[in-house]
Amino acid sequence: MRTIIALFVWLFVSMPALATGISALSDEDAANGMKQALTQGAGVAVNKLGVANGFLKNPEVKIQLPGTLQQVGGVMRSLGMGKYTEGLIVAMNHTAETAAAEAGSLLADAVKKMPVEDPKKILAGGDEAATQYFRETTSDELAQKLLPIVKKATDQAGLLRKYNEFAGKGAKLGLVAEKDANIESYVTQKTLEGIYLIMAEEEHLIRNDPMSQESELLRKVFGSLK
Repeated sequence: MRTIIALFVWLFVSMPALATGISALSDEDAANGMKQALTQGAGVAVNKLGVANGFLKNPEVKIQLPGTLQQVGGVMRSLGMGKYTEGLIVAMNHTAETAAAEAGSLLADAVKKMPVEDPKKILAGGDEAATQYFRETTSDELAQKLLPIVKKATDQAGLLRKYNEFAGKGAKLGLVAEKDANIESYVTQKTLEGIYLIMAEEEHLIRNDPMSQESELLRKVFGSLK
């Protein structure tokens, strides 16, 4: 008898919690909560990456040489010409941090304008589902808008000169016949990859402990997933 009574008590206590799950959310709250989490993640990414050595000292996002140029860099290091390799890597990462620092408004605008269909399904998709959806729907447009910022930062860091110098040394060694890649497009893509990575990490933190969030909407939306 005690077991049956205990079971009824558990059901009575649990039913309100079950009723407030994700299915009880409105589509509007789900979409707004997801966008707020992405906006917060974008802000964290800019604050972490858009500072001195934000890319260079973070092994998760540090930009290495593109493609086959990694082999060129290895050969040049072995020949005592590592300063050209290291100089290019440092310049690429400083360019990325400058671009990231100026990307805040682009990211916020992209989140605001992002179309969201079936937000509850996206929210239920996993620890990084919102960030992955954001990446899939905005990466091409953001790359186009970020490229001019990267080009400006490239000029400031002397990156193109360093790249040409590096490629020229590689050509003399018979390792580079022509440019391996468009360095500005490459740095743009790597900058975005770093931003998306930090955003995904922030989303994971929000999902893991929604009740610690200051935003009532985030607590409500992501708390419903628990």
